[in-house]
Amino acid sequence: MTEGFTGIIDQLERQKAAIERALGALREVDPSVAARAEHAAATPEAPTRKRRKRSAAVRRKMALAQKARWAKAKSATEPPAAPAPQPPKPKRKISEEGIKRIIAATKKRWRLQKAAAKAASAKKVAPKKFAQQKRRS
Repeated sequence: MTEGFTGIIDQLERQKAAIERALGALREVDPSVAARAEHAAATPEAPTRKRRKRSAAVRRKMALAQKARWAKAKSATEPPAAPAPQPPKPKRKISEEGIKRIIAATKKRWRLQKAAAKAASAKKVAPKKFAQQKRRS
């Protein structure tokens, strides 16, 4: 990583030397052009001023005023309040007869599933016995 930086620094120093040679050649040709080039290259520094300090009371007043401006801007952009929500609909209830039908259907489904499982297990047992008989002979 530092090798890359040293290469960049070397390249910038070569460019700086080339610029200085060009400025020297310009100074020999026309001294007024060289003075303008140096003036453009110089970077003026911003004057430093002492910052005014505000008292705590002034800062508090400024904060309150800013909050008031924010509240005013927010109220101007805020949409009107939504209407009150309607009460939810009452829940539907299943009748006694409906509950009995559901229970009967569930029991029937369970009976069918148990019967299917019993039939499947009976089919699986037969091939195993056949395999045992085959080994004996």
